[in-house]
Amino acid sequence: MAQVVATKLLHTSFVGNQIDEKIFKLSAVASNCPISHRRRRRVLSATARGAATQVVPVTPEDTHKTGEKKYQSPEVVRKGRWSKPIVRRKTKIVCTIGPSTDTKEMIWKLAEAGMNVARLNMSHGDHASHQKVIDLVKEYNAQSKDNVIAIMLDTKGPEVRSGDLPQPVTLVSGQEFTFTIKRGVGTEDCVSVNYDDFVNDVEAGDMLLVDGGMMSLLVKSKSEDSVKCEVVDGGELKSRRHLNVRGKSATLPSITEKDWDDIKFGVDNQVDFYAVSFVKDAEVIYELKNYLKSCGADIQVIPKIESADSIPNLHSIITASDGAMVARGDLGAELPIEEVPLLQEEIINTCRSMGKAVIVATNMLESMIVHPTPTRAEVSDIAIAVREGADAVMLSGETAHGKFPLKAVNVMHTVSLRTESSIMSSGTVSSLNQAFKNHVSEMFAYHATSMSNTLGTSIVVFTRTSNMAVLLSHYRPNGTIFAFTDNKRVQQKLALYQGVCPIYMEFADDAEETFANALVVLKNEGMVKEGEHVALLQSGKQPIWRFQSTHNIQVRKV
Repeated sequence: MAQVVATKLLHTSFVGNQIDEKIFKLSAVASNCPISHRRRRRVLSATARGAATQVVPVTPEDTHKTGEKKYQSPEVVRKGRWSKPIVRRKTKIVCTIGPSTDTKEMIWKLAEAGMNVARLNMSHGDHASHQKVIDLVKEYNAQSKDNVIAIMLDTKGPEVRSGDLPQPVTLVSGQEFTFTIKRGVGTEDCVSVNYDDFVNDVEAGDMLLVDGGMMSLLVKSKSEDSVKCEVVDGGELKSRRHLNVRGKSATLPSITEKDWDDIKFGVDNQVDFYAVSFVKDAEVIYELKNYLKSCGADIQVIPKIESADSIPNLHSIITASDGAMVARGDLGAELPIEEVPLLQEEIINTCRSMGKAVIVATNMLESMIVHPTPTRAEVSDIAIAVREGADAVMLSGETAHGKFPLKAVNVMHTVSLRTESSIMSSGTVSSLNQAFKNHVSEMFAYHATSMSNTLGTSIVVFTRTSNMAVLLSHYRPNGTIFAFTDNKRVQQKLALYQGVCPIYMEFADDAEETFANALVVLKNEGMVKEGEHVALLQSGKQPIWRFQSTHNIQVRKV
């Protein structure tokens, strides 16, 4: 399942004129954490000095089954870059489900290709179409013994859009064009806007962007109900286009009436995450969390950082939330585009310092909506997000309505995996700064990660709340974090976090029996080999086994 290649690698380190050769094995396995008797890992090892790198299929069952030709580039071996244990993709992939992928067949294939989170974009479709997708994902989760897909509901938010036009209007640089708050206007030189305070929000000299900057118009003057503009960068204006004013956010509530209906829909269907659009301050997050608490809903809240007003409040917004999404489309429309890379890095670093999940989104493989291969800049964009420490990278139109959704997921998988292999750390673990500052568990997560990196082992953790697995994830150990839980909701939630392979298993009353059962599962399903060591961690404010030691780290031989 989504296993890509077995690679023969020669790890060579130079010390003076001495050459020290070490053999390592790599199995490029998707982070949806396959557990399958049918797919046994077969890794070739180099035995001769100077042997060339080989990329070979693992088994016939592991070849791509989607009918699309796989995007796969040869592995490039670098000195001192590959290390134990067996490598699985750590960075997770969020896929937006739309007309190209909303069938049972395609959702199954996306999961096989590497999708970890299915995103529902509430800006499009209705509850009936989204219900169909939710039911299909839940059906997949119920049938799959070796994988789990989380569900993210993305609210529409207070979008400002132009009205309907009988046919597209071509705007030419220098021409005058008017936007009005009058309803039902759609001519060659004037169109309605769906936002009544639009006139109050703009001033002469403001730059109005259409579709995130595909077209731009300079505001020249305004009246009680209209805004007159001069076209700066022309193009074809179609119906219901998204409008932004450079450097300003609309004075609309972050959660609209439609959003509340969609949020209730998400509560009823027990989705795992809300991505909340156009969050301006932390009050919005507290309001939503209080509502979810009153409903008894265990759903994590991920604000989308995409408005100019959110940047001054970035720290408080992330503090109140369960993570953040770097929504670069509108962020680059409301702020100068040269600020976006710097803001992306700042948002990622802020989330990492607080121990919160972070997703990088928008335009990551935009060209693959219509083309079968990505631009080299897009490949670099994915690699940068991975190197900066994102928990997940996201596909929007690429999988929602693109021509090559499976190839896009494949590109994201292979680029993420290759990039991760180049940045594996030594035994040294960086501090999480303020994250979980008052948790005794942080010390154990820190030392478990350090021990795992030093010994070259994976980590096995048992959790009913997800807290320890999340803590371990943000320390970024080299090995996989096998997070065993007896709670299906916790398993789905952990699907978003970097490096975590969530596994559902009933816990025995006895801790030692549960530990043994977990190691048997990992061994029997080919996730660890006999004779391999693993770091086993039990810790938490609420110990699973009350009469056992509350905190301990063990190294066990399989």
